[in-house]
Amino acid sequence: MIIKKLKLIFVCVSLTFFSSNVNAKSTQKENNILFIFDASRSMLGNWESGRKVDIAKNMLINMLDSLKNYENLNIGLRVYGNRSSFPPQDCNDSHLEVEFLPTKKAIKKIKHKLNYIQAKGTSPIAYSLEKGANDFINSKSRNIVILITDGKEECQMDPCAVSRLYQKKGIILKPFIIGIGLDESWKKSFDCVGRFFDVSKENEFENVLNIVVSHIIDNTTTQVNLLDENNEAIESNVNISFIDEFTNTVKYNYIHTLNSYGQPDTMIIDPVLTYRVKAHTLPPVSVDSVKILPGKHTIIPLKTPQGELIVKMNSRTKFNYIVRKSGVDSTLNVQRINTKQKYITGKYDIEILTIPRIIYKNVEINQSQLTEFKLPSPGSVKISLYSKSFGGIYYEDGDKLVQVYFFRGQNKEHKVSLMPGRYKIILRSKSSNKYISTKEKNIKIKSGKTEFIKL
Repeated sequence: MIIKKLKLIFVCVSLTFFSSNVNAKSTQKENNILFIFDASRSMLGNWESGRKVDIAKNMLINMLDSLKNYENLNIGLRVYGNRSSFPPQDCNDSHLEVEFLPTKKAIKKIKHKLNYIQAKGTSPIAYSLEKGANDFINSKSRNIVILITDGKEECQMDPCAVSRLYQKKGIILKPFIIGIGLDESWKKSFDCVGRFFDVSKENEFENVLNIVVSHIIDNTTTQVNLLDENNEAIESNVNISFIDEFTNTVKYNYIHTLNSYGQPDTMIIDPVLTYRVKAHTLPPVSVDSVKILPGKHTIIPLKTPQGELIVKMNSRTKFNYIVRKSGVDSTLNVQRINTKQKYITGKYDIEILTIPRIIYKNVEINQSQLTEFKLPSPGSVKISLYSKSFGGIYYEDGDKLVQVYFFRGQNKEHKVSLMPGRYKIILRSKSSNKYISTKEKNIKIKSGKTEFIKL
């Protein structure tokens, strides 16, 4: 009875990686499964109908036949604790007993090897995970680790840190840990290593069986609904990132699209991980702790109502402008004049990098509408100085003078694009050391016109 139930666990874990999809043959990567088998001395303990090591061996042997018909699958076996007796403690006792081979060849060798394995050593779990990650030849494949253990780390290494490192590098997917009769106090230590199955809880088996059936019968598909203010999935053409919440690494980037029926396109996303799904709108919108349901069609809604913004100006100079969320100092986006850009609906502050700068506060972006500003063309001034000078050009803002351009004592010729308005030139020759040498001149800039000044 125990062997049959344990077999269900292994079939569940294995089939997680081979669920069918819309174009399974053309899109499926090469799949590699490495079994890491605990043969430490604690596996000699009794559990239910016999010794844990014997139950685990029989369970693995019986399960392997269920994988023999899968194509594009290689299997390997690493064992720890089986070559060196304890004491003394040998924390390097972890070996690749069967290298990766196609399923039919691998199954025969693994079955033969398991028959001769004896449990007698210690538990270098972190070391085995590290070596196991390096056993995989191709880091671009879907590399799966399944750890079968009844104990905890005994060699003062950190299995969580090792697992996180190799997941972040993209060498392995989130490991699966099969806990056989684990001490209750040890179970939480595996939560940070990978997806943990506690086979001591029999009420888990019905759920496991349902997962197995769903993977065999159904496709695992996903769609992201980018919703407008009416909760209609009409938004599109946005980059969607699926980020592994465990390692904070991006696993998928897809430019969202609507199919020929106007529905969000269906995507194939690996159901092994838990994701943060991020829509790269302005500003970005995301949702955390997204789980892709194996064997089902998962719909992920994101509220992304958008409108458009444009600032128009007839000008040879391609001015940019800064867009910020209203009342927020940090820059959200830098946009060029005469271009349209979508933003999430709401209020924004706009700072146009003309001379002088033009600022609009609390600009409203509405659903599916274009917010437009039209600015007059700038004029310009060409200034020829008798000598290099200090000073600058000042914009007359009512009674205030705002410096918008600087003379730094380096050049005698200056050409400046200025928005229409009244300005004052104030300068002193670099060669003069008397304040009385300061000169002033008032100028008026007209749209599209150039003023010529000699001082």
